[in-house]
Amino acid sequence: MSQALLSGLMTETTDHRREAPQIILVTGVSGAGKSSALKALEDLGYEAIDNVPVSLLDRLVGPGDFETHTAIGIDIRTRDFDADAVLAKIAGITTGLGTDIEPLFLDCEDEILVRRYEETRRRHPLAQDRPVSYGIHQERQLLLPLRERSTVLIDTSEMALGDLKRTLEGHFGLKRGAGLSVFISSFGYKNGLPRDADLVFDVRFLKNPYYDLALRPLNGKDQRVADHILKDPGFEPFFDHLTDLLGFLLERYEKEGKSYLTIAIGCTGGQHRSVYTAERLVKFIEDKNYLVQVRHRDLEKEKG
Repeated sequence: MSQALLSGLMTETTDHRREAPQIILVTGVSGAGKSSALKALEDLGYEAIDNVPVSLLDRLVGPGDFETHTAIGIDIRTRDFDADAVLAKIAGITTGLGTDIEPLFLDCEDEILVRRYEETRRRHPLAQDRPVSYGIHQERQLLLPLRERSTVLIDTSEMALGDLKRTLEGHFGLKRGAGLSVFISSFGYKNGLPRDADLVFDVRFLKNPYYDLALRPLNGKDQRVADHILKDPGFEPFFDHLTDLLGFLLERYEKEGKSYLTIAIGCTGGQHRSVYTAERLVKFIEDKNYLVQVRHRDLEKEKG
């Protein structure tokens, strides 16, 4: 693929682009949530159009009086689908409009995709009379060029619909101003790493309130747990270093045009140390005048 084409596809988002109509190309593996993503983007104010033939892409969003924020769904079921042809169309449209089309790729673990197909009793479009796993493998090969060129990749394997909507709003929301939005998630390592995290910090080196029977049923939002964590001589030096690093990174990410950043803070069970640290981090980032949201992923799960 030519250098000019790659340059057109990979141009970074800049602040002025938020003033122009946004165009998002929504693609990904079948069963990963493309229809849900298009619906969520429609709720955010985009005109959502699914399965547009590749040959008609430039007519849909070509140069002219184009003023509508648009989300376009394309996948292997689209007529005349070819990933390289889609990329070439995007490059041509980008040049004509003077604004980028942002490719969004939705992905999911194969095992979960197979389960989703089995639960809905649907047939994979490429499987025919073969196992679903065969169709998924074939589809991944066809979509690989699009996946590699996508500016945003979302793994929906463990995402509820609300999580997908929140993530899409962070990346593509129209109501927020230009600049960087930050999402902070506490989590427990015993339940796995958050798949959408950009930065992950491990606070398991701190003394664990879990081993204090009086604190075990509480969480990091409780003052008694906070007091316990603050008594650890390692916490304040760690937090000072963390905020120094993040202060530098947030400024650089914003200058480079990044619109959405997910920071994950992990401890063993996601109940105490990670929750407290995440809450402290929210205050720090708010004081830096960034839009910030927080979620404690494992807070309602089994204590530990």
